[in-house]
Parts: sequence; structure tokens; C-alpha cells
Amino acid sequence: MKDRFVTWLIPRLIRLIFLFLVNTIRWQVVGEPYSRQDPKRYLYAFWHARMLMIPRISRNRAWHGYMLISEHRDGGYIADTMHLLGIDTVRGSTTRGGARAMLKMLRAVRDENRHLAITPDGPKGPREVVQKGTVQLAMKAGLPVVPVCYATKRHWRVNSWDRFYIPQPFSRGVFVMGDPVSVSEGDDMDDALRRVQQAMDDAQQTADSFFDQG
Repeated sequence: MKDRFVTWLIPRLIRLIFLFLVNTIRWQVVGEPYSRQDPKRYLYAFWHARMLMIPRISRNRAWHGYMLISEHRDGGYIADTMHLLGIDTVRGSTTRGGARAMLKMLRAVRDENRHLAITPDGPKGPREVVQKGTVQLAMKAGLPVVPVCYATKRHWRVNSWDRFYIPQPFSRGVFVMGDPVSVSEGDDMDDALRRVQQAMDDAQQTADSFFDQG
């Protein structure tokens, strides 16, 4: 019973933290914001450490897509939190349940015309390094990769493998929506990886340096 209570409680606490931060931080967007009316579909990619505030890119439960979440126990908390925030998920990763998860996401694009979202360095890293599974998914789904990164003027970092990023409330925040990176199954994998990695790095650099000028 204790385990069931913890499983029930943690996602609701994370949701409360998200709602508190999203409403006490003054956010702005750099780049093309997410729009449900946009007929194009994308694979949104963001670092594992910057997952907490990602639901903010689609306010008012307007997200029309699936987010890939690992099958680890912590992934269960994240998936349950995303569901509370109106975001559908697929469980799996490149190391566990990957083939099944990729098939479900490909069907979501083909049959439901959904967006996809993924942490290209999750669930175990290396930190901020794009893994092949992300590029393979984009190639097979025929979706451009949109790098996403947020930053706040003040934040905390957790002593975890990904140095998890927690914005401080009553600060200023920015979401950087990078330019889409197109990849196709005929592309050289190493070149596609390099281009997606560069786009992710550029989005992070833009976000992290945004408040340097005051």
C-alpha cells in the first residue's frame, strides 16, 4: 500500500511544482512556437536534464503528440506526470522496449498524424549527446527534428548523471525552439547525427546565454 501511495503521490507533486514554476516565471519564446494549427509534424528533442518544463511548449493541453519515456521506475513517475498534464506517452527507450516503442510512435505518426517528442540523451546518457535512436526514429517517421531548450535567469542543478535543471521561481525564462533539422533514410548516419547534435548544442547555447546581457 505504501508503494502504491508513493506511486500516486510523486507525479502529483511534480505536477504541482511544474504549475508553480510555469506560473511564477516570466517566459518568452525564441524561434517558432508550437502551434496545434500547424499542419506540419515534428520530432521535438530536448535534453533529459531539461524535461521538467517541457509541457509548457503546448499550453492549455493543446499538445497533439506522444512523448517517449523510459520503462525505468523513474520513467513511470514522469509518464504519470505527463498524463496529468494532458500529454500522451509511449514507454520504452533505445536500450529497453525500443523496437516496440518505435513501432508505436511510427504508427502514431502514420495513423494519428501526431507529433513526437524524445530526450536524445536519455535515459542514461551520455549527458547531452544525441543517440542514434533519435535520428533513426526521425528518419523512419519522416519528421524533421526540432531542438528545444529552456533556461531561466536563476536555477538549481541536481547532483545527478544529467545535472537535472530546476528553474527558480519568480525569475525570467526562455524557451528556444531551434530550426527544424531534416533527415531522411538515405542520409549518412554520422552526418545526420552531427547535424542534430549541432542543432541541439546551438539551442542550448542560445538558451543558456540569453540572460547574459541582462
